Amino acid sequence: MKVLVLYDYPPSPGGLATQGDLLYKGLTEMGVDTHAVHFESAQEKEWYYRWYKPDVVVGVGYWGHTPQLVLHPQRFGIQPVPWLVADGYIANYQEILNALPLILVTSNWVKEMYIRDGIEASKIEVLPVGCDTDSFKPFDKNDPKILAVREALGVTPEQIMILTIGGDAASKGAQEVMQALAIIDKKAPNWKYVCKVWPQPRTKVQNLLDLEMATQLGIEKNVTYATNTISRNFMPYLLGACDIYAAPSRLEGFGMPQVEAGACGKPVIGINAMGMLDTLIQGKTAFMAKVARQIVVDEVILGSESGFENKHKVIFNQPRTVDYRASVDDIAKYLMELMTNQPLREEMGKAGRERAVEFFDYRVVAKNFVQIIGDKLGIK
Repeated sequence: MKVLVLYDYPPSPGGLATQGDLLYKGLTEMGVDTHAVHFESAQEKEWYYRWYKPDVVVGVGYWGHTPQLVLHPQRFGIQPVPWLVADGYIANYQEILNALPLILVTSNWVKEMYIRDGIEASKIEVLPVGCDTDSFKPFDKNDPKILAVREALGVTPEQIMILTIGGDAASKGAQEVMQALAIIDKKAPNWKYVCKVWPQPRTKVQNLLDLEMATQLGIEKNVTYATNTISRNFMPYLLGACDIYAAPSRLEGFGMPQVEAGACGKPVIGINAMGMLDTLIQGKTAFMAKVARQIVVDEVILGSESGFENKHKVIFNQPRTVDYRASVDDIAKYLMELMTNQPLREEMGKAGRERAVEFFDYRVVAKNFVQIIGDKLGIK
């Protein structure tokens, strides 16, 4: 089997790039003849098609990347297999995707979204995102690297560190977490809430809104926003430095940081919906707050990024849920339970580690990929 993997290569620290890179790494370690190339690099992709002649081209992205992941390899007679996430609604390319023999998606919830929006169920297989459980692993709390992270973030040894990581924090449920912390602030142990976000224009605006909320809630002294650019090498230590990973996300097709937190032996607070139904186990590896509200829309405005002209309006026959909100009361209850019970944190962290190794290790994902390609496409 010869596999060409299309993703943001060489990998940036983002989720899609990591997803592709770990599959590439896992296949290479298995001895599969594999190469990687940037999904938007038309010239380099064509170069590989001509001399390497891959049996399959697996491309990481979302449905809007169909031109780069599907149409481009098809022009050269190469079999594409997109490995897709969802962003709430699949607005285009249904005919092209339905003509494929196989589509990979990251969770059962993503599969449901594609089926809802017109993709044939028989074409879709779930392949979860991999996790490097050799790097993301439990660390001793007195490890100098862990102590250095906490010190740099202004977290004292006696404080409970709660962490959220995302492109922006609000989409990962940070505003709901802050509201929950405000509820329990007076009776909870000494705590610090750290939000690690990526430095980009839209994030700066959202950060200001989030910090304004923290001020209004009266907890701003215990909330820290870290906006530095970091590498994947630093991420295990950042997760290893926290006591609780809290990300009851508003939209989550998989939840890679939740899995990585579990691999580091950290208890997770999530939301009982979407991709986290695959990755987390309520009461065992995580506490999953119930859905308090669904954000529903009747129409969306799309543009060239989705294969339409600018300001193209799509009106739904039935309203679509595009966002979720977790129960603040549930988050407060679960935070209090974890903050006051160290043995419970350790027990849930151990279970999270075991689950990450068994189901989400990148080598397991690579083996499952090879199995699916063999079963569905007959490529060995």
